[in-house]
Amino acid sequence: MIKIGDTLILESRNEKEVHEYKSKVVEIFPDLIHIDYPVNKKTGKTVYLINGMQFKASFVGKDECLYLFDTEVKGKVRDPIPMIVLSYPGDDQLVRIQRRQYVRVEANVDIAIHPLHGEFLPFATMTTDISAGGAAIVLPERAATILPGTVVEAWLVLHMKSGDYHYIKVPAKIVRIFQAEGSHVYKASLQFLTMEPKERVLLIRYSFERQLEMRKKEEGIQE
Repeated sequence: MIKIGDTLILESRNEKEVHEYKSKVVEIFPDLIHIDYPVNKKTGKTVYLINGMQFKASFVGKDECLYLFDTEVKGKVRDPIPMIVLSYPGDDQLVRIQRRQYVRVEANVDIAIHPLHGEFLPFATMTTDISAGGAAIVLPERAATILPGTVVEAWLVLHMKSGDYHYIKVPAKIVRIFQAEGSHVYKASLQFLTMEPKERVLLIRYSFERQLEMRKKEEGIQE
């Protein structure tokens, strides 16, 4: 499943913050993988990992699904380049998140839509629902020239329950344009295309937070 050349995201947490490192898979063995020295995604600097450190690891497979697993630093090798040795649980122990498993929730997220080739003027709007695979957005009148099939660049602002703001830039395809039922408002449905595993995880986490929040509100109303 995992293959040489895949981008691997390592995530570690402490009480105050999350540390994220990006690396490439260089060699694969039955229960181990070798990666190049990872880079801190925030600082861009190479980091040196200590034996025994544990991480949540993620990568995107060739089927565009996200795969997650737990891993531990087992050592270092230099053959022919310096590499980090990580434990690997095996393909059958990976947690696979398929596109159809992405939770779609109602959410008003700030989003800006930019053209790739100047087909229209950029505009800012809101989503009406969102998932890790796509979103529905409100189309302003001046965006009426957008056609289904157009590939755009979407900039999203996710406000997490922790209070943190995360900014995501992702290419997206306009799947369809439709009129909201009982309204003069037009909407567009977007399919998110290539995305960093970390960004996919953020969207999954945001969707589940929103789902939990909505469920609590419904239970409160019933009470």
